[in-house]
Amino acid sequence: MSQYYDTNSAKGTAHEHDVVMRGRKLLDITGVKQVESFDNEEFLLETVMGFLAIRGQNLQMKNLDVDKGIVSIKGKVFDLVYLDDQHGEKAKGFFSKLFR
Repeated sequence: MSQYYDTNSAKGTAHEHDVVMRGRKLLDITGVKQVESFDNEEFLLETVMGFLAIRGQNLQMKNLDVDKGIVSIKGKVFDLVYLDDQHGEKAKGFFSKLFR
C-alpha cells in the first residue's frame, strides 16, 4: 500500500490529500485540483492522487476553496471511489456513463 503514498513525497510536492468523513454526513477533502462535475447524487473531483467519485443522496457543496484545494460536502454518503489506471475499465465505464 505504501506505493500510493510514496509518489507524492518522491516528487517533493507540498500538496497533501486527506479525506475526513464525519458521521457519513460531512466530508472534508484536501488536495483537490478541480471539481469536474457535481449534482445531488454524485461529485467527481480531480485530486492530487487521482480522480475521486463520491456518490450519495442530497449531496451539497458546503465549502469550496480553490486556492487551498479544499472541498466540503454534506449529505448522505454511499461510497467513495478512486478512478485510476489500475481500474481502467471501471473508470472508462464511469466516464462513458458520465458523458452520454
